[in-house]
Amino acid sequence: MIEQTVEIATKDGATTTFIVHPERGGPFPIILFYMDAPAIREELRDMARRIAAVGYYVMLPNLYYRSGVLEMKDLPPLPEKEARARMFGFMGAITIPMIMDDTDGLLDFADRDPAASPGPAGAIGYCMSGQYAINAAARHPERIACAASIYGVQLVTDAPDSPHLAAQKAEAEIYVACAEHDDYAPMEMVQALDASLKADGVKAEVELYPGVHHGFAFPQRAAVYDKPAAERHWERLFALFARNLS
Repeated sequence: MIEQTVEIATKDGATTTFIVHPERGGPFPIILFYMDAPAIREELRDMARRIAAVGYYVMLPNLYYRSGVLEMKDLPPLPEKEARARMFGFMGAITIPMIMDDTDGLLDFADRDPAASPGPAGAIGYCMSGQYAINAAARHPERIACAASIYGVQLVTDAPDSPHLAAQKAEAEIYVACAEHDDYAPMEMVQALDASLKADGVKAEVELYPGVHHGFAFPQRAAVYDKPAAERHWERLFALFARNLS
């Protein structure tokens, strides 16, 4: 495997981005991997490596660069309640338009790297970033062939760029994995999203993972990690990528 951490120019500065892909057999289809709220960490890099190992060029950008943050472990320690409030502050400081501008920069960088394929690309987002994966597909319908949201939040809102509306502009196959027990993505939102996508004829699947909680795919989150559900999500992702990026 080949790994690098690079500064990729964006409209608002530069985002520190972890890139990983196999040593041989390229160029490889691009996977944009949008982080969850707790930010960049080795757990996410390991997940990027797992995706790359089966033949992809994975880009994991830092979405908190505008706040001067890369990893939470580098920040001054705070009591848990205050640390969570700080994290939600970082999350609230970014918007879909900001991350779409970042996405433009990521694709521009990849298009100049011979290891990255100029063909169809994929996008995946966990937690706060499910919305970004779907909106990336709407932003670049000619390029993003598949997008996945894993226990994504704010997928149905009143905003004009709400993911349930953005999905109508995408040409991608969209996969949405939802936890049965999720205070951040309640069942009402899941049902509304599913109904909207079906009514609009979007090529999409909304799958409910029974008995699990928000964060079930993260192995370092012991309280909620569910190995069978996590492995099912990997199965779904790799099938999604294979169908659309081969």
